[in-house]
Amino acid sequence: MGLGRAMEIKENGEEEQQIVNPWKVEAKEGGKIDYDKLIDQFGCQRIDQSLVERVRRLTSRAPHVFLRRDVFFAHRDFNEILDAYERGEKFYLYTGRGPSSEALHLGHLIPFMFTKYLQDAFKVPLVIQLTDDEKCMWKNLTVEESQRLARENAKDIIACGFDVTRTFIFSDFDYVGGAFYKNMVKVGKCVTYNKVVGIFGFTGEDHIGKVSFPPVQAVPSFPSSFPHLFSGQDNLRCLIPCAIDQDPYFRMTRDVAPRIGYHKPALIESLFFPALQGETGKMSASDPNSAIYVTDSAKDIKSKINKFAFSGGQDTIEKHRELGADLEVDIPYKYLKFFLDDDIELAYIGKEYGAGRMLTGEVKQRLIQVLTEIVERHRRARAAVTDEMVDAFMAVRPLPNMFN
Repeated sequence: MGLGRAMEIKENGEEEQQIVNPWKVEAKEGGKIDYDKLIDQFGCQRIDQSLVERVRRLTSRAPHVFLRRDVFFAHRDFNEILDAYERGEKFYLYTGRGPSSEALHLGHLIPFMFTKYLQDAFKVPLVIQLTDDEKCMWKNLTVEESQRLARENAKDIIACGFDVTRTFIFSDFDYVGGAFYKNMVKVGKCVTYNKVVGIFGFTGEDHIGKVSFPPVQAVPSFPSSFPHLFSGQDNLRCLIPCAIDQDPYFRMTRDVAPRIGYHKPALIESLFFPALQGETGKMSASDPNSAIYVTDSAKDIKSKINKFAFSGGQDTIEKHRELGADLEVDIPYKYLKFFLDDDIELAYIGKEYGAGRMLTGEVKQRLIQVLTEIVERHRRARAAVTDEMVDAFMAVRPLPNMFN
């Protein structure tokens, strides 16, 4: 079975299965994603404290909360990116979004919030791929609807605060061709059908559009795919911030890169943002109550947190005071670990709640405040994004000050 299809873990003679691939994330029944097993299976490395401290030193700023708290927890060759940066060499960032829904949920924002931090901290250019072609093939959307959703999602991405002088956003339907397509063909020639089935788990029932898609997501890793940005800079390194379910694409890419004359792209990979109901996988756009959306009102957020956020608190106040909350499964506390900036306050909540001195209702109340503020700030920023701004970010143009 391919790595992308499933991980089969055997413990105590029993077979357990968790599925982690770009299209499906599912823990073993009632369980959580086992990230240690995932790291072993995928062959990436865990980010340790020395790497976080090195980022602090090189950027002269506090590492992002997602880095400090192991939200971005694994990497491939991130240390080599830092080595190159320390030598005075440049790199660029590449991330993306598959536009399958009108509104994004908070889980969708995580890679973009972190990528903005990386862009600001290292002062490097960024390419953002909108895979409208992928969603057309996987989600049974029309070409036109996929393109429309790509532009709508671009507005949410721009609202994260990216610098237009360092950022190029492109949709596959609009941009693929020329040098980009030449690299796709080079990649395609290096990957056998058996290999792509092994990595992604395609079956005889999948149409050939799916089988032919992986090179499209691979080649933004190569600077020559963007001649208007990186002409003559084929040695430029690429760093990809993404969720770990995207790893299969880039295992394939890293295997091929040296064979066609490029550096292997480096990756920095995040955990999944858990659903409100608990940590069995990642949020599902098909279940609106599993997620907080950037379009949710303050009332919606309050209702969803109070009704659906899985609590690790005890059944009765007496029992809770005695035993405290199980922070390992408590979703309100986990969400605060993502979005509450203040390390001291988070440590205080963890200590008091874990000891039973703080109640679930109090923790939920604090989370409602934090998320309402984030969503409201995003809503205001998105309302200010015009079609002309989208056109500016998506224009094929040189970025003369992208490394300044």
